[in-house]
Amino acid sequence: MAENTPPAMREEAGQGFEPGQDQRGAPSPSEISPAMPNRQPDGRPGRIDPQGGGRDSLVHPRQSFAAIDLGTNNCRLLIARPQGENFVVVDAFSRVVRLGEGLAGSGRLSDAAMDRALGALHVCAEKLKRRRVHLARSVATEACRRAENGPDFIERVRRETGIALDIISAKEEARLAVLGCHILLEQGDGPAIIFDIGGGSTELVLVEQGDAPLPRIVDWMSVPWGVVSLTETCGVEPIDADGRAARYADMRRRVRESLAPFADRLAAMLEQHEGKTALRLLGTSGTVTTLASLHLDLPQYDRRAVDGLIVPAEAMRGISARLSSMPIPARRELACIGRERADLVVAGCAILETILDLWPADRLGVADRGIREGILRSLMASEGMAERTRAAMRRSKREGASR
Repeated sequence: MAENTPPAMREEAGQGFEPGQDQRGAPSPSEISPAMPNRQPDGRPGRIDPQGGGRDSLVHPRQSFAAIDLGTNNCRLLIARPQGENFVVVDAFSRVVRLGEGLAGSGRLSDAAMDRALGALHVCAEKLKRRRVHLARSVATEACRRAENGPDFIERVRRETGIALDIISAKEEARLAVLGCHILLEQGDGPAIIFDIGGGSTELVLVEQGDAPLPRIVDWMSVPWGVVSLTETCGVEPIDADGRAARYADMRRRVRESLAPFADRLAAMLEQHEGKTALRLLGTSGTVTTLASLHLDLPQYDRRAVDGLIVPAEAMRGISARLSSMPIPARRELACIGRERADLVVAGCAILETILDLWPADRLGVADRGIREGILRSLMASEGMAERTRAAMRRSKREGASR
């Protein structure tokens, strides 16, 4: 998930850094503070809201927690420490590894792709040691789920790096994404859809926000179309405008057919709310953050400007149409896309436009957070509960000894 990551989240001069960090690699204190989305349709970024997170995340502030997300396109690491009910990033790393390259045709992870991923995971392993991480969880998603040799690769990673990757289900992937970004949903009544356009798959989750801290997952679906899998399945991009248009239409058709069962299931449910409240959409992926950057006309990617942004849906459609009609060399010149993703962003646009076709909304929320943040919140919550249990047991023993 979140595979088509903007260029600013790549390595810089050999040192991984991400939005929220400065050029020296020092994370900003507000890296993972929940953001309150801006409710104006002009696309200005939201404000930082210091009140957020779950009560179970209250753990020792000096303990470091880590999350690794090995996706079809990216290998990404986040290391953070608790701060009140939120957390502050102390280190981060992201590298494009294209683990799923060629998978659509062969059904296997290639040797070159596995070597690229292992190189990135070695960097992650060193950072885990250097930061003396207290608790970590490392997950692999669609590429490893789908590949015939996925389990063998997971074992090789464990043997060579010491990192124990867990191949998670699409359902768990969707749950972690919701946990990581739900705070950015616009306030409102009725259902909302959170979606994540990944490298090898796209997950969509229908949620309802009640009185509980977390939204209730009503229904969900995962389809095997991400920016890598859809790009490879639809073949080399034609150099002529008519050919590009036909390929883009084919991409949208494939995605629409795959999403049809989910759309049918949601139709009756959404009709109950029709006229009462507008459907809210929140996208967490490199596709939506890239398009949001283009909407803001940023000279380079800036996480602080994008995370929590509310963008008019028609603006995102317009950008998608423009990108899909451009030849690859022209897309490479756009600052927030770059050379490595110029071929992949069109597939992301096709998926996004199809989602907007099936579930029309006036505005689209943008989240530059997802699985890793969901993992970190889960780890801190479980550790907080464990610490309270240990404290209760210690109190019980002291009380028993004093009798």
